[in-house]
Amino acid sequence: MQRKQEHLRRLVGAAVFFMMLANSIPAATPADQCRFIGLRSFADFQVETNTDGRVLLSPVIKAPIAWNELVASWNASAPKNSWLKLEARGIYADRQTKYYTLGVWSLDAPDHPRQSVRGQKDEDGDVRTDTWLLRQPGADIQLRVRLGATNQAAAPELKFIGVSLLDRSVQLDAPSSDRTAWGKIIDTPERSQDSYPQEEGWCSPTSLSMILDRWSEILHRPELDLDVPEIAADIHDPVFPGTGNWAFNAAFAGSFPGMRAYVARFSEITEIEAWINAGIPVVLSAPWHLLSPGRKDTGSGHLVVCIGFTENGDVVINDPATNLKKGQHIRHIYARQDVINAWKVNHNTVYLIYPESASPPPDPFGHWDKP
Repeated sequence: MQRKQEHLRRLVGAAVFFMMLANSIPAATPADQCRFIGLRSFADFQVETNTDGRVLLSPVIKAPIAWNELVASWNASAPKNSWLKLEARGIYADRQTKYYTLGVWSLDAPDHPRQSVRGQKDEDGDVRTDTWLLRQPGADIQLRVRLGATNQAAAPELKFIGVSLLDRSVQLDAPSSDRTAWGKIIDTPERSQDSYPQEEGWCSPTSLSMILDRWSEILHRPELDLDVPEIAADIHDPVFPGTGNWAFNAAFAGSFPGMRAYVARFSEITEIEAWINAGIPVVLSAPWHLLSPGRKDTGSGHLVVCIGFTENGDVVINDPATNLKKGQHIRHIYARQDVINAWKVNHNTVYLIYPESASPPPDPFGHWDKP
């Protein structure tokens, strides 16, 4: 009996110790899960000129979190026959990785066609279309940008690079909403990918078309009002294959003068509410079948436009996957928790597209570009 009592005391003591230890470790915050680094000035990049164009090499960028997944975006002018290639490597205390290609971007350069690059996997990591994954988290980052042109054309001018970092190991409890965006809806043009016979996989260019058309109306810039097939042709990635390459969608939208576009990761739906409060709709990456449970799993990703919230906090979405011939409406209301669940599958990925003159909402966690 005495031996059993001693064993019990030890178990209780160990439990108390581990409870005290857990309470002494700060809880993870949204700032630990994902961060965004926006680069607008390239004055401190090393510049090399060769027969193929210019090469810009960034200083080493200190990683603010122990990231293991990175999505890069870039905005640059896109003159005819010009091209851009973005590469990145990880820098550790004792070594560095190779340069991974995060995308080759052009609208029409025949010698450097727009494409993602397969076959980059090694012992350090891999690139999956638009996303760079590292096995050992927390590397610092160095970027290399190649800017060139063929047939004596003008090379692109780089305006912006966005680097979105994610630590997939961090899990957070969902916070409560302050409800200030509930009941707010941003008037946004409605378009359906189903309106086009070749619409297979066109949810991303259709979402882009809706966003750009809205800014076309507000800014009185008709060149931003583009039909979906035109956008699809200018973002298509033959290696992916399809029009869902996140970086290429941002690159196209950000190629227009005065426009900013990039891919980011959020931690919670309240951040979408902040953007709605700022008057800026947000493109969400969320599987179609999970937005409304009971739908057939299509086995592919899906992009939609969040334009607001109902009075009770459900999510108002312009969904490109809408069959108008069946009398469906592009504007959908999806249950709040269903949107949270669907969006989480793709690590809360968003496209943020707005004029450079716009004012993004306050960003307490470092998840998007600062004005």
